[in-house]
Amino acid sequence: ADAAAAAGVVRGRLAVGVIVTTAAVDVPELLRRYRARYPDVRVVLRSDRSDRLVAAIRDGDLDIAFLGLPEDEPPSGVRTLVLDRDQHVLVVPAGHRLAGAGPLALRDIAGETFVDFVGGTPARAQSDRAFAAAGLVRDVAYEAGIVELMTGLVARGLGVALLPSAFVRPLAEAAPALALVPVVDGPRRIEYLAWSRFNPSPATRALLDVLGVRE
Repeated sequence: ADAAAAAGVVRGRLAVGVIVTTAAVDVPELLRRYRARYPDVRVVLRSDRSDRLVAAIRDGDLDIAFLGLPEDEPPSGVRTLVLDRDQHVLVVPAGHRLAGAGPLALRDIAGETFVDFVGGTPARAQSDRAFAAAGLVRDVAYEAGIVELMTGLVARGLGVALLPSAFVRPLAEAAPALALVPVVDGPRRIEYLAWSRFNPSPATRALLDVLGVRE
């Protein structure tokens, strides 16, 4: 396989992992470019939570993944590249009393009913830790693993949500029923590209090359 790669021919399988709120990279466009350049590689894609994607790379079930984790929780046991640093914004219905408000603090929104990711996931932990660090308790009435469901609940006035700015801003621009409000002490996350520390496959190295990443 290495000889084929050296000759410019890459074959085999590439298993890619991604979180649903990836924003730093247009993954569908990346995979289109990859397939155009390396048509002999079979690409498979799996969406999951960041901690499971990291474990899958360590176990050899995935080759590479796009992650999002709290600032103080970098992935371990894998090679990583920081893709972006982002802060969450408050997502509210367009007619909400806070729509159009200036920058808020967590204490200003702790009394709201929240829509959030499922408890115990890294995506949920980012907000839980931020409120705990501020000494605040909030009511999470709606838990979901699909962002479209979360924003749908918010748009219909059932709650508010904290979501990564870079991910949710395009959604809000396309949905007049949603408004975004900055939160100065809101959760922060880092988006990573992660891959195996041990002899990445030619197919993995090829994807890194498409991304412009040098090992």
